Amino acid sequence: MGAALIPLSEHQARVAGAALDEEERERRHLVIALTGAHAYGFPSPDSDLDLKGIHVEPTCRLVGLDRVESHDSRFETIEGVEIDYASNEIGPVLLGLCKGFGSYYERILGMWQLRRAPEHPTLAELAQRSLSRRVHAHYHGFATSQYKDATATPTPTAKNILYVLRTALTGAHLLATGRLITDLTALVDDYGYASARELLEIKRTGERAPLPEAVAARWMREAARAFDLLDQAKERSPLPEEAPNRSELEAWLIELRRSRFD
Repeated sequence: MGAALIPLSEHQARVAGAALDEEERERRHLVIALTGAHAYGFPSPDSDLDLKGIHVEPTCRLVGLDRVESHDSRFETIEGVEIDYASNEIGPVLLGLCKGFGSYYERILGMWQLRRAPEHPTLAELAQRSLSRRVHAHYHGFATSQYKDATATPTPTAKNILYVLRTALTGAHLLATGRLITDLTALVDDYGYASARELLEIKRTGERAPLPEAVAARWMREAARAFDLLDQAKERSPLPEEAPNRSELEAWLIELRRSRFD
């Protein structure tokens, strides 16, 4: 797993590794990534481990009579560590890339990948070439839902606001540069949010760390500004309007299915 290279304690890495070993006996993963607060640069001691995968089903199961589920998930506390695991089958994932689903890009191109199959480098290259302005809709929609969640609470937490910033700035940077960065600490300076480090420090003390009312109100206004950055990045983006390599993705998927006829 390369535990020394990922933002997990030795205990967390061991528990995550054991859980993933169990899941890999059930399905063949192409990649499993660490997402959530650990990948976003603001984990707290009580943050769960978000482990998101992409797997490939044996082709013989896909062409049979029985319906095959394209999604598997598990939420469990093991030795004091909350494990939030989910995996999606490669077919719907590739279609999702064509639609600009940022969550799939983050699994394939993200920084913290715990498991990678031999096919992953090719998948990553295909995913990189499939980037389009359609990712704007994903990140804008996700950030909007998080902003609404924050406004629905009497006093937003640092986590509420940081998730809005993380989503909007990751999307803006992806649109502007074609590079995926989920770690908010690597984005705040370049996008005028250096003062968000105060929120990062508060969040690292706990998932539900409260904010003083005045601080929360100020940061809700600041978070709203991130939507303008996201929209501006779309207008100036060098990315194409649509994924330019859909046929290439399909050809690779067909070849993968042929090799998995077992």
